[in-house]
Amino acid sequence: MKPTEGMLRRIEAAFEREPRINLHAYPLQMEIDDGILTLEGVTESVAAKKLALELAAAEPGVAGIVDRLRVEPAEAMEDEDIRNHVCDAFVQEPAFADYAIRAFSFGAWETVRSAPREPTGVMEVEVADGIVTLNGTVGSLSHKRLAGVLAWWVPGSRDVVNGLEVSPPEEDNGDEVIDAVRLVLEKDPFVNASQIRVSCRDCVVTLEGVVPKPKEKEMAEADAWYVFGVDRVVNRLEVRE
Repeated sequence: MKPTEGMLRRIEAAFEREPRINLHAYPLQMEIDDGILTLEGVTESVAAKKLALELAAAEPGVAGIVDRLRVEPAEAMEDEDIRNHVCDAFVQEPAFADYAIRAFSFGAWETVRSAPREPTGVMEVEVADGIVTLNGTVGSLSHKRLAGVLAWWVPGSRDVVNGLEVSPPEEDNGDEVIDAVRLVLEKDPFVNASQIRVSCRDCVVTLEGVVPKPKEKEMAEADAWYVFGVDRVVNRLEVRE
């Protein structure tokens, strides 16, 4: 057996042991060349996608990963509709009031909104095959993360590539992640975040506290997974109706 075959078998075994990765319903394709692993396929959730990437990266000998994993969308949508929904969410978000917003549509960039005052940044949205790509400049890490989550909330999104730059640069840390997760939970109209506590260590977010419905427990966890920089979520929320 070739060394690469052993690596692929160990990675597949790690996937099989992870409950959130369902290879039977969502098979993944893997190839490795000179230490670079290519992962391709559709996952059931953002959690499954991130966990697959994390488990694959932990295999000794994997020097890099080409991520071609896509998430099964909650709803089939055309790229134009996804783009319009993302842009609408950005326009309606008060935190983005001073940003100009542009979208790539039918082969050209168009201005969705000019900033009412001197713009403090610009957000550019492009969608292809359900993959939302965000570029431009924003003023904080929390804004970068919020933009990514708003894009994930569009039901047709299959992946979000968050290339937004933060200017001036900010040092990322656990507190920044906690602030972003709290912000997202508070903005989610389907989650009662008043009794949810958030902690973070080494890119692992833990949710504790109480929610009134089982569905809210699931949605709060999904929101945390959507946040850029979160590698794993531990959901210790209790349901008390």
